[in-house]
Amino acid sequence: MLNNAILITGAGKRLGFALAQALHSCDTPVVISYRTDHPQIQQLRELGVHCIQADFADDDGIQAFSQKVSEQYQSLKAIIHNASDWVAETAEIAASEVMAKMLQVHVQAPYQLNLALQPLLLNYQQRTNSAADIVHLTDYIVEKGSKKHIAYAASKAALANLTLSFSTLLAPKVKVNSIAPSLLMFNDDDDDNYQQKALKKSLMQIAPGAFEGVQAVQYLLNSRYITGTTIHLDGGRHLA
Repeated sequence: MLNNAILITGAGKRLGFALAQALHSCDTPVVISYRTDHPQIQQLRELGVHCIQADFADDDGIQAFSQKVSEQYQSLKAIIHNASDWVAETAEIAASEVMAKMLQVHVQAPYQLNLALQPLLLNYQQRTNSAADIVHLTDYIVEKGSKKHIAYAASKAALANLTLSFSTLLAPKVKVNSIAPSLLMFNDDDDDNYQQKALKKSLMQIAPGAFEGVQAVQYLLNSRYITGTTIHLDGGRHLA
């Protein structure tokens, strides 16, 4: 069985993909979850990252994934909850379905995985005499809500609250924190008009890229003291 691994959920694209690349090393194996296979997953496999297909759309998928991790890993240095979905309120989807989807991936999955994999985090602390980590990726709209993504905002707020509860439950053996990004990078199909409009929403008026999120995660993993808090990666957007 493997030890001292970093687990990243939803690491097949964007920030999760960058995290898996940056955090993987000979001394720190990385294991990820991904929903669908694509070329970036193969890139991670070739790097030596352990890629496990998982769908957190129902509890069975969450439990199956946690069982696979528990069967192959004896200790976890960190769990980084990056898996996410982005569904807006729309006439085509029932409101109850939208909320259920958002709560499932942003609340049920982190909640159940934290509890199920807690023994592996505690094993790491016992082996190394250093605190393990849980990092929740939330969103800047936790503080202000959203007219177009009400369920998404509410579920991310619930995830932020899990940070408070788990940091209290697991201290001092596990540090639990959140990172709340706004715009880090654009999608390939975002046109110039949209990009310029989005950039003006923050004081810094840039899209800093995934590396900004990677640095924030590394800062938390390297800290011996920070727990129960949120790092806001919003470029001063809350003040703009």
